[in-house]
Amino acid sequence: QSQFVESGGGLVQPGGSLRLSCATSALSLVPYMLGWFRQAPGKEREGVSCISVYGLADYADSVKGRFTISRDNAKNIVYLQMNSLEPEDTGIYYCAARRDSAYVCNDTPQNDYTDWGQGTQVTVSS
Repeated sequence: QSQFVESGGGLVQPGGSLRLSCATSALSLVPYMLGWFRQAPGKEREGVSCISVYGLADYADSVKGRFTISRDNAKNIVYLQMNSLEPEDTGIYYCAARRDSAYVCNDTPQNDYTDWGQGTQVTVSS
């Protein structure tokens, strides 16, 4: 059973915004690298963004300048603010965690993440 619960997904028009949240009460996020991933219909799951324990973030080229990842260690929540949404952003969004104190997260493969949420649907359509 997943220790993470995502929320904030939904239906939004192109150009709109959503903020996804991923929360856990089962552990402290302090020592965890955190990531957001998505899977569009008929496509493989891909990385969207990640943030290291030091707060350094990385983004897929397709979302740079539009999405912002952040973490609140006190609340054990990781966020993904998504602006200027496009139909291509449609998919199921998953948060994931990996106990890892690396300074950066951009070279960590998604298969190395050990804890995953159940996913939340994001649909961008007019």
